[in-house]
Amino acid sequence: MANLRAGLIGLGMMGRHHARVLSSLEGVDLVAVADPAGDTFGVAGSRPLLATISELIEQRIDYCVVAVPTRFHEEVALALASAGVHALIEKPISHDAASSLRIVEAFENAGLIGGVGHIERYNSAIQQARVRIGNGDLGDIYQVVTRRIGPFPGRIADVGVIKDLATHDVDLTTWVTQQKFVTVSAHTGFKSGREHEDLVAAIGKLSFGTVTNHLVNWLSPLKERTTVITGERGTFVADTLTADLTFFANGSVETTWSELSQFRGVSEGDSIRYAFPKPEPLKVEHESFRDAIMTGDGEVVSLRQGMEIVHVAEACIQSASNAGTAVSIPVTTQNQ
Repeated sequence: MANLRAGLIGLGMMGRHHARVLSSLEGVDLVAVADPAGDTFGVAGSRPLLATISELIEQRIDYCVVAVPTRFHEEVALALASAGVHALIEKPISHDAASSLRIVEAFENAGLIGGVGHIERYNSAIQQARVRIGNGDLGDIYQVVTRRIGPFPGRIADVGVIKDLATHDVDLTTWVTQQKFVTVSAHTGFKSGREHEDLVAAIGKLSFGTVTNHLVNWLSPLKERTTVITGERGTFVADTLTADLTFFANGSVETTWSELSQFRGVSEGDSIRYAFPKPEPLKVEHESFRDAIMTGDGEVVSLRQGMEIVHVAEACIQSASNAGTAVSIPVTTQNQ
């Protein structure tokens, strides 16, 4: 079978990493790249450096990775769908729910494979947590808490921290628990002088009763990517920066010191940091999308799933604009 012909549009911070992975991806030839602002990071090499999606399509590509700013996702995606080109679109799928739906319908009507780059699904710590939760290692899931904080990204100006960063946590929470958001409540802050929020504290409730909490900001010199999943048998702590997963078990040994035991709730048990392979998540994402095109077997975050993450993000924004009032999200619209 001939290699797939891939294109890449958007050569910024994320685009350069896509170019690096595509350049060495088995079964794929990166044949051309495009960015109207040029090739800041010098990723084109000997490949054609183009300016528009139309020029890229003319290179007879089979699929395209879309890493342009979010506000351009719809324009680029609809051009690809019209040309019969599969697409892997960086998250979020688009800047709002209406444009996301237009992208979804265009690809579905054309019978094309579309994916959204919610990369945390491909992090081995999160994948391990999902498998172990599915096996019943935690029993019933009570709570999911995420912290995603870091420095201000000057390159992102078209959406706020909710649609840019918090969508990672919304997606990984629904995926790892196999539940859907039914309500969200959020408060935001605007500290950097821009029109979009740069911090959010959100509380959610999932379809089986799990409670979630998400703290996200662009205002911290400390970079943290932590997910804490608590269930009836203990807690998983996943660090997606290091791809570590640690299990803290509920204890079975009685605490005999009465003054201490009355404050503890569940007792402390064993802790285990699991050992498992840790491939680069971006490479796993690309391999999965390639396989979805070539064999139909790849695990892809579908465009419709990506759209529903935008629905949850917009519910957070709506809640924050109304003093944190809880907003309901119909579970029938979600497809995980």
